[in-house]
Amino acid sequence: MPKMKTHKGAAKRFKVTGTGEVKRHKGFTSHLLTSKSPKRGRNLRQATLVAAVDRDNIKKLLPYG
Repeated sequence: MPKMKTHKGAAKRFKVTGTGEVKRHKGFTSHLLTSKSPKRGRNLRQATLVAAVDRDNIKKLLPYG
């Protein structure tokens, strides 16, 4: 069997934690920021975990993650 290839688009967006969960960054942070409150902007900076229903599909894209 040849090596499996990592999906490079997914590798730039997701990281697998030590316990097997998948971390992601939040969206809505690049423009139209004047209408968003400072508190909302701070909260959008923090990473979060991918929902459990999406986790297995993302892990297939990251075979060595």
